[in-house]
Amino acid sequence: MPVALSQIRNLLLPGLWALTGRYDQLPAVRKQIFKERKSNMALEQSTSMRYIAQALIKQEGAPTSADNQPGQRFTYNQTHNELGVMFAITRKAIDDNLYKTEFGPSVMGLNEAFDRTNEAFAADVLNSGFVLNPAIGGDNQPLFSAAHPVDGGSFSNMATPAASLNETSLLNAQVAVNANFRDNANQRMNAKPRRLIIPPQLEPVAIRLLKTELRPGTANNDVNAILSTQGGIPDGYLVWNYLTSMFAWFLQTNQDGFVYMNRVPYETDMSVEFSTDNLLVKGYQRNSYSFNEPRCAYGSNPTS
Repeated sequence: MPVALSQIRNLLLPGLWALTGRYDQLPAVRKQIFKERKSNMALEQSTSMRYIAQALIKQEGAPTSADNQPGQRFTYNQTHNELGVMFAITRKAIDDNLYKTEFGPSVMGLNEAFDRTNEAFAADVLNSGFVLNPAIGGDNQPLFSAAHPVDGGSFSNMATPAASLNETSLLNAQVAVNANFRDNANQRMNAKPRRLIIPPQLEPVAIRLLKTELRPGTANNDVNAILSTQGGIPDGYLVWNYLTSMFAWFLQTNQDGFVYMNRVPYETDMSVEFSTDNLLVKGYQRNSYSFNEPRCAYGSNPTS
């Protein structure tokens, strides 16, 4: 059923001094977290490799020891979503509308609708990050797990047990990222925290933790160790309204891993239906948000 005169009857009369209903949109936080890559395939894959671990002691006159274990370990899959939405509006509704610049085909909110959808899909990578999605593949663990497999062991990128955001839990997370992350050969690596990602409800806590030079919540003159431990959190914090938990919080690290695949960029089209004179307007996009490296983040998912 197209948008007809009956749905815009007030817009047919002169004298309206205002039309309301359009509001400022939330910022596109996803663009600060996900690295965009152009996609040319329906299914995109990336492979995580294992490289040579360590040099070994060689005895005089003895053969050099070999490390022949390097090779691929995990394959991550990324399948695109096909996004689309359209609307139809009658010719009479266009012709007789006196307020086309405020409510017309060009300002119906198509761009904003796609932006909100993309924000929700991107945030779902974190919202569902504690639940295994077998379609992604990889190391057969969710994004956040205490048991990501590596050769001869495992590493954790989640708080165990889950802890609310506070000075202790954030410092523990900063240390854990650097001290506990391992590469696929189970070797130490230079992972560092970079950015704190939080829902709106945790912003006051983040401000107290990251915006003071002295230790938060005490009367002591101790320095705020959060600002310097493992290089601090240089990119500060990001509030993401599309996070569904009021209590979960995340540290993005210096390891790339959040991937936005752009298969078909956002496009719009319009045409007039010959038999009805209705104007048809649609938007279309193909893309996907996922991860291909669990070391890109650390998460905590408390219930309070």
